[in-house]
Amino acid sequence: MKPDHFEVTSACSAVHHILARVGDKWTVLVVSYLGNRSMRFNELKRAINGISQKMLTSTLRSLERDGFVTRTVYPTIPPRVDYELTDLGRDLLVPVRGLGDWAIRNEQRVSEARARFDAAHGNAEVQRRFADAAE
Repeated sequence: MKPDHFEVTSACSAVHHILARVGDKWTVLVVSYLGNRSMRFNELKRAINGISQKMLTSTLRSLERDGFVTRTVYPTIPPRVDYELTDLGRDLLVPVRGLGDWAIRNEQRVSEARARFDAAHGNAEVQRRFADAAE
């Protein structure tokens, strides 16, 4: 089945910055983890394998700026800061979970396509470049 033709309009161009924000690998993971409950910074850092403190801070700030996440500071000693999805962030969970479901269903097909591509290009360098790009 061929997908319908999709025309790129000025409206599509206008939302590219939103798609870039919600489409990066760390945003998807942060939103997914916050989908279940509010979490503290270090809880998120422990839950998300491989994310640096700097990248988590940057991702959370961007999500807060764009209205997907709220940051609540409690006046305790030491200070407690919780992050939670807003209504807009919870709305984002629908396509994020859909994309995750799609990825799970198609992981084998993607792996097979990669193996065919790598075999056709006969070179371990291709695998290394794509592995480096994924990190």
